Amino acid sequence: MAMRGLTVFIADIRNCRVRELEEKRINKEMANIRTKFKDGNLSGYDKKKYVCKLLYMYILGWDIDFGHMEAVNLISSPKYSEKQIGYLGITLLMHENSDLVRLVVNSIRKDLDDNNEIHNCLALHAIANIGGREMAESLASDVHRLLVSPNSKSFVKKKAALTMLRLFRKHPDVIPAPDWAERITNIIDDYDLGVCLSVTSLITALAQQYPEAFMLAIPKAIMRLHKVIVERDFSADYVYYKIPIPWLQVKLLRLLQYFPPTEDPNMSEMLHNVLQTIINNSQETPRNVQHNNAQNAILFEAINLAIHLDCESDIVRQATNILARFILSKETNVRYLGLETMAHLAAVTDELDEIKKHEETIILSLRDKDISVRRRGLDLLYSMCDVSNAKTIVSELIRYLHIADYALREEMVLKIAIMTEKYATEHSWYVDVILQLISSAGDHVGEEVWYRVVQIVTNHENLQEYSAKMVLHYMRSPHCHENMLKVGGYILGEYGHLIANLPGASPIEQFNTLHARFGLCSLATRALLLSTYIKFINLFPEIKGAILAVFNQYRHVLDAELQQRACEYMAIATMPTDDLLQTVCEEMPQFPERESALLSRLNEKTGQTEDKRTWNIGGKDSNEKTPANLLAATKERNENGSVDDLVNSVSNTSISAAGGENGAAASANGSAVPPTPAAPAAKAGLTWKDQLAPGYENWYNRLRDGADGILYEDSILQIGIKSEYHGHLGRLAIYFGNKTHTQLNSFAVSVEAPEGLVVANSHTLATSIGPSTQIQQLYSLECQQIVTEVPLIRISYQAGSTQSIYLKLPVLMSRFIEPIQLSSADFFGRWKQIGGAPREVQEIIKVPGKIELERARSILVNHRLGICENVDPKPGNFVATGVFNTSLSGKVGCLLRLEPNHETNMYRLTIRTTSDVVSKHLKEILHTALLYRPTPSTR
Repeated sequence: MAMRGLTVFIADIRNCRVRELEEKRINKEMANIRTKFKDGNLSGYDKKKYVCKLLYMYILGWDIDFGHMEAVNLISSPKYSEKQIGYLGITLLMHENSDLVRLVVNSIRKDLDDNNEIHNCLALHAIANIGGREMAESLASDVHRLLVSPNSKSFVKKKAALTMLRLFRKHPDVIPAPDWAERITNIIDDYDLGVCLSVTSLITALAQQYPEAFMLAIPKAIMRLHKVIVERDFSADYVYYKIPIPWLQVKLLRLLQYFPPTEDPNMSEMLHNVLQTIINNSQETPRNVQHNNAQNAILFEAINLAIHLDCESDIVRQATNILARFILSKETNVRYLGLETMAHLAAVTDELDEIKKHEETIILSLRDKDISVRRRGLDLLYSMCDVSNAKTIVSELIRYLHIADYALREEMVLKIAIMTEKYATEHSWYVDVILQLISSAGDHVGEEVWYRVVQIVTNHENLQEYSAKMVLHYMRSPHCHENMLKVGGYILGEYGHLIANLPGASPIEQFNTLHARFGLCSLATRALLLSTYIKFINLFPEIKGAILAVFNQYRHVLDAELQQRACEYMAIATMPTDDLLQTVCEEMPQFPERESALLSRLNEKTGQTEDKRTWNIGGKDSNEKTPANLLAATKERNENGSVDDLVNSVSNTSISAAGGENGAAASANGSAVPPTPAAPAAKAGLTWKDQLAPGYENWYNRLRDGADGILYEDSILQIGIKSEYHGHLGRLAIYFGNKTHTQLNSFAVSVEAPEGLVVANSHTLATSIGPSTQIQQLYSLECQQIVTEVPLIRISYQAGSTQSIYLKLPVLMSRFIEPIQLSSADFFGRWKQIGGAPREVQEIIKVPGKIELERARSILVNHRLGICENVDPKPGNFVATGVFNTSLSGKVGCLLRLEPNHETNMYRLTIRTTSDVVSKHLKEILHTALLYRPTPSTR
């Protein structure tokens, strides 16, 4: 032993000597470098060499207080080797609050604007590593430009995405994410899977804070997953042990969990195929460990997504069987993931029977050798607990509490307390469990637990006597914890009189039980017990003398709180009358109902990572405020506003026609004109109105009058439409043709429909259009209410840069009119019955040029009005009739007279319908059509 001690002593001396020599050498070298820098006139090579030496010393742990400016100067060097050392220097020697940061911002911006990709990457590295607010505010837009630029190389885009992610996590308020959402989301379609992977990480972070802005990512993520998993469309460079780019699959599956389930049936089917394929691929267990790990990572994330979408689906039922196998696995990681995923399922589903089958296995996981597995087992038991199994789970947890890790005990106490309160069917069981919990795990019982016990006992009169009796019993045990004294002090002070006549619970015995441990308590507990004693004087005057002796003793203690209480209580207790004593010691009123503080405390104990949790541990009520549920609730509230308006309009509406010609007759042959169908509630307007493409009017006006053809055309894209209508339903086919010899990528189409018109696509549109090729999208239309606006369509694609085109779709209200024929007597009979204003509108229209009767006839027919021949007594006048159809607001009979005056080139247009809104809007449609004259370019 002596020899070993001597050896250690010699080694320490040797190390000290080496350290002294090293420090001497460092000081000498630093002095030499400082002199060189002061002399100036150093070449770029010399600067690089000396900065390298300083960086080496810094890495060894020595403080460097000079050389920063030389590193800054190296950044501006045109040589890569010098620039690289300069960036390395500022990355190591500067922090985000350094005064020198503002000196390098312009140099970094210059390198970001450079056409040299290597310089771009060096600048991005520096921004990501330093990441100060000033740098983020100055350079975030430049990083975004590199990310979305079609000219950026793939490796630059990857670094730009990760740099943007770093800046957003550090300073989220600096990044205008909603404004950049569309262009960033389009990068998911990038041909390079590495770029897609990097930008998915960025979108996952942005979507958690701006979910509505990044809803565009849902279809793109689903289509990318479908290509990789179902269509097997991927580069061989990204195959990891026979699994195609597992990191991207996991990230996309997780990204979708931050959004509510998609309402697009095509996307839902595509996602179902993806999840089913993943489940099918997991049936065989690979022998290779890496292959197995990658497959399991994808599988568990897919199961989590399936649970998020629909916890009662067939895929989830299949997954439950897989999870049952995994929680029995010999591999710790697999058991951990199996328990965690099963806890997710238990937290959101109403049916726990399948999980309860494995209750014994889950309870055994509490004794696993790995603490992380034990923690996940505890989470699962907490999530799967309900009225039927609460007693079993709680008793097992209390039994395990005595041997549990100290790191787990406080969390276990909280969960036991919450489960006991939530699922107690007998009040006595609740009291027994909580008091047993406080007695056995007192050190780990937070104040929230005994506060909650006090609230519940106070609010439930049938609990008070039993609680007083049990707490007195527990306080007489040899090892009574201080928290038990707090509970006992409150309960006996309030309800001790209820048990005063029981054997062993007389007033003096209650007082002696409490006071026996008075001197061993903390000052806060003593203060509480003094308040209990003054209540004892009010309840039990016979023990007043013993309590006054205690008050008299504590009137002279050093602690101000105890002294003040003792003096005040002494004064109150010794007053001539008991009026003030009775007033002060009145029984506590019931506590107002509030959310349990235990839940808040438990949520604080749940650690958060960089990404928000997509679900919360606990029952279904604990998951009402997850990101996806909050977004879905917001969307539902927005929709409910229009639904309420719709219900109101329907309740005030009588159907004016039952269908066809008989329907039109219903509005004329009745004893009274039916009430007017209500128009939709006023809306702020379609959001894309002010962004319509220049020159769209000529194409739109031509198609507005009922023709099929080209809706828009430029040098890149040609858009055409075909349509058909019947009653309140319609179908619209839109063709998109690529006129160029290059592929159009990130192609996306979205339709914004006005309130009252439902537009649904029949299939998922391709995300790219090949050179000189055409794709088609079909839409189904349903007119539910009176519609006074037309839908808008937005087309976006990448051709060098992201292009967006906004257009009106020629889906007018008149498309949902069915023409009918009436005789002269029927027409004028109904005409008189409808009456004048506001259901009648009339306008004099002066047309440019001469009146063309055939054109006027064509306009009426194209707007789906039936022309009734030989009805008007004056030849040359037009009489037209029709029925406007809606699925919810009924039908509206429409009558029309168009009287031409050839001498003045004017029309007199008179319209009568059973709805003043329809009359006014139909007049506007026909007025515009009669005035329109197509230009030569659109004929």
